[in-house]
Amino acid sequence: MNARLFIVPLLAALLVSAPRVGTADAIDSAAVAKAVQSVVVVLPRWQNVRPGFAPRSANGRIAPEGSGVVVRPGGYVATNDHVLGDAVSLRVRLADGRVLPAEIVGRHKATDIALLKVEADLPAVQPGPAPGLADPVCAIGNPFGRGLSVSCGVVSAVGRANAGFNEIEDFIQTDAAVNPGGSGGALVDGKGQLVGLVSAIFAQGSDANIGVNFAAARPLLDRVVEDLAAHGRVQAATAGMETTPLSDQQQEKTGGVSVAEVTRDGPAFTAGIDAGDIVTHVDGRPVTSPGEFRAALFRHRAGDAVEMTLRRADKALRVAVTLAPAGP
Repeated sequence: MNARLFIVPLLAALLVSAPRVGTADAIDSAAVAKAVQSVVVVLPRWQNVRPGFAPRSANGRIAPEGSGVVVRPGGYVATNDHVLGDAVSLRVRLADGRVLPAEIVGRHKATDIALLKVEADLPAVQPGPAPGLADPVCAIGNPFGRGLSVSCGVVSAVGRANAGFNEIEDFIQTDAAVNPGGSGGALVDGKGQLVGLVSAIFAQGSDANIGVNFAAARPLLDRVVEDLAAHGRVQAATAGMETTPLSDQQQEKTGGVSVAEVTRDGPAFTAGIDAGDIVTHVDGRPVTSPGEFRAALFRHRAGDAVEMTLRRADKALRVAVTLAPAGP
């Protein structure tokens, strides 16, 4: 049976699951419980939908509520863009039961991240370092509208950029149970520190959890949140080049992406990059697909010098590319 991709829509979920053997000992339950206080339930009111009723998502399933996490002092709440849909107004339900109005500060469809503002003194979750493979993590969100809960597992993979959900992806993959409704919830490490924004599940034939779940990595989340808070939109940067996957023959010799086009007088052109070069690393980070290349660049801003490792014929080169502002 072919696997199908479903984004976790607007919904309410994160089923509680028992930690695997060995994981529980690495999780500070008090710290995770504290992190729960920074997670909220997002309650959109959609256009042409009567109060008390929920619209159906594209696959026909009910989509009642979503989740969000307080990421900055001043009541700033991050969630997924798809949680908001065509909402005409928003409220959030806090961990203490209060329900407060929220406004949309900004949305970024390419990363599926949105930022909300609540006029209340809400506790922001503590940011954490990038997790490694098999590190324990917990997902916190709203299970089918039943209230906030926690499920724990491990990091299955990092740097996923080819899941097929968003134009720009930098996902942490985890087997911590996530089901419809987890969108916009927090992925925290064993110390209760934020490492990602729960974003999507890979499902085979349904929206139910099968242990392949994705959270936007915190550096990607921070990049979007900072711009939305400051400008209401993301200010993207460009290297002035397009990449394509390597041919089968090229992949027998190296990993990376092929430079298909270089904009004349653009950053890559100025740095000496030519069409036909192969980019293998960006700032020391391996890239094996155009998606990974885009994700690696997206972490940077216009004016940043980004080191790229290239292969040209049989030679390895390192060049610094100073990014330029992207067009509107």
